[in-house]
Amino acid sequence: MSQQALMPSQCRAARGLLAWTQDLLAARAGVSRSTVRDFENGRHDLHRSTASQIARTLEEAGVMLIASGEFGPGVRLRRPFEPALAAAAPPEP
Repeated sequence: MSQQALMPSQCRAARGLLAWTQDLLAARAGVSRSTVRDFENGRHDLHRSTASQIARTLEEAGVMLIASGEFGPGVRLRRPFEPALAAAAPPEP
């Protein structure tokens, strides 16, 4: 994702495309579930580094984050998409 900020709706939609829970996204991105939950529910903004980490995690799983344009921000899957890779357990640290 370019310099465009990650939007809560993009985060929710991206998780939906990947069939990820908030817990799984949080674990893969190295943040708490409450951070993901509160961001997606509009309770608080993310620090720039946290937003970048979440965006990078989603992109590495096969999601393209589309910047706001005429129709607003969006998400889509890259092709080819491999659901098994997206759903696989995160690597051990």
